[in-house]
Amino acid sequence: MSRQPGLFETETPLKRRKPTAGDVQPAGDSPLLAAPTLPPEIRLGTSSWFFPGWRGLVYEGVHPQVALSRQGLAAYAQIPLLRTVSLDRTFYAPISAVDYGRYASQVPDGFSFVVKAPALVCDAVIRDEEGRGKVANPYFLDAAVAAREFVLPCLEGLKDKAGPLVFQVSPLPRGLVEDSALLVERLEDFATALPKRIGRHAPIYALELRNPELLTPRLMRMLARTGMRYCVGLHDRMPEVERQEAALKARDGDTPGDLVVRWNLHRGFLYQAARQRYEPFDRLVDEDGETRRILARMAAAAFKAGRKVWITANNKAEGSAPLSLLKLAQEIAEILR
Repeated sequence: MSRQPGLFETETPLKRRKPTAGDVQPAGDSPLLAAPTLPPEIRLGTSSWFFPGWRGLVYEGVHPQVALSRQGLAAYAQIPLLRTVSLDRTFYAPISAVDYGRYASQVPDGFSFVVKAPALVCDAVIRDEEGRGKVANPYFLDAAVAAREFVLPCLEGLKDKAGPLVFQVSPLPRGLVEDSALLVERLEDFATALPKRIGRHAPIYALELRNPELLTPRLMRMLARTGMRYCVGLHDRMPEVERQEAALKARDGDTPGDLVVRWNLHRGFLYQAARQRYEPFDRLVDEDGETRRILARMAAAAFKAGRKVWITANNKAEGSAPLSLLKLAQEIAEILR
């Protein structure tokens, strides 16, 4: 039996199968292979996986985005550092249990997906192709629709590989935000009505915001009552990580709960500006050492409390999500050491 690496040992080189024409293989000389081996309860990953610029980081050779979208996940999941990934396509439209099962079949046991709920239930308005809200969405915070179109197929397809199911509430119209007490009541009704168990699976629900004015003690008390996690969403619309860490402590008290973080965007940038600055996402451009330090501290604290951790990074956080995670893993390991 081969020896497993110790907690803070680096991984050995990948054992790759013989490639076929057009086959997507993990990068055999990736700097990510030098990452320390974190405890299995701490899962780090990226937002999606199909970026041609990750040649040499995640993938061997050059592949078009469409090939990586279809075949890249299996190669991605062979990089030991990458033990989760955010399924972002599910935000734009629901997918079937068969589609979820296809994703699950490509990754090993112990891998865990962070899954975004569809805008169908997370956006208060129906938007046009330019993102402008046109009319009210009749299915906003409809728990029955969320269960039917999202939770049930997700759990049926992913099974044990389903991690946090994240309801990212899109930026809300002014009228809804102004009556925040009523909105929190609606959110509580929604969270309470979601399925608590499907077979032997107990879903982990998390709420992510795009309106900073909703980040209040009232909301945190509601999340504590319903058992829903708060997803730390690092985005230019939201407060810096320190304030969100404080909000999470208000929800959990002295003992941390499971930690769900989506490190989405470098502060001061819009998505399109960050994309233009950072493509092809193969190097760190604007490092955010302070955010990384705080995330490492939060991850270590959750692990020491016996909780699970999911942190996903976007290319638009620092320039290259895989390299952001490599440095984050090193900082977490240093704290745990």
